[in-house]
Amino acid sequence: MSKLIEIERKFLVLSDQFKSEAFKKTRIVQAFLNSDKNRTVRVRLKGDQGFLTIKGATSDDGVSRFEWEKEISEADAEALLQLCEVGMIDKVRYEVQSGAHLFEVDEFFGLNEGLIVAEVELDDVDETFIKPSWLGAEVTGQLKYFNSQLVKHPFKNWA
Repeated sequence: MSKLIEIERKFLVLSDQFKSEAFKKTRIVQAFLNSDKNRTVRVRLKGDQGFLTIKGATSDDGVSRFEWEKEISEADAEALLQLCEVGMIDKVRYEVQSGAHLFEVDEFFGLNEGLIVAEVELDDVDETFIKPSWLGAEVTGQLKYFNSQLVKHPFKNWA
């Protein structure tokens, strides 16, 4: 189980340079049993591992929120995906080390193709970190970049 408060910052990505810096690459398919912004319930297949995750409302500054995650079997995840709301996220996650921090860079496909977002998890809201050269504008707390919203309002439909 993960820690109960997730502190992360989210950024757009300027180039695909992160791909050559990545030490790991994993396909992720996920959908939501509940996509309410105050309490999302996500089912995820990350490679051959299944996960059930519950997230609470985001803090006013957009940086932190409650998160509970439990690993489940691949078969259970596949079964739960059949019960989810309409819409699915399909992406490849690249893991890139930058100083003491791990950046998770998600390249989206399907209706969200063209969107690439990087996240860094922190131990403290004010924690500093080394920003890679390919890191673009910060979009922390912007609801439209939440995966739960990308299923409802995909990147391809943005004006």
